[in-house]
Amino acid sequence: QVQLVESGGGLVQPGGSLTLSCAASETGIKLWTMAWYRQQPGKLREWVADISNGGTTNYIDSVKGRFTLSRDNAKNTMNLQMNSLKPEDTAVYYCYADTWNNAEYWGRGTQVTVSS
Repeated sequence: QVQLVESGGGLVQPGGSLTLSCAASETGIKLWTMAWYRQQPGKLREWVADISNGGTTNYIDSVKGRFTLSRDNAKNTMNLQMNSLKPEDTAVYYCYADTWNNAEYWGRGTQVTVSS
């Protein structure tokens, strides 16, 4: 069973930056889409951004121009560089990945708090 582990969350002031990382417990499995979701207080979990195995990225409108997603296929890792953070970015961020045979994996989440 592949496990995804997120890291890099924390408390940051508005306008600051954080980099979230996600690492899969196995490097021998080929992951297809990797993505970040987030769940803000009192809201449903929402998709934030994803990246294909080939490196194509997509972002929710509210983070375009501020967040940058990258991955290392050999290491099965993914990074989300978050700049110009806003209080509304406060959420628990979850890593997601799927495989060619539609297996899906989720991390346990990492808290990001943007506050002065």
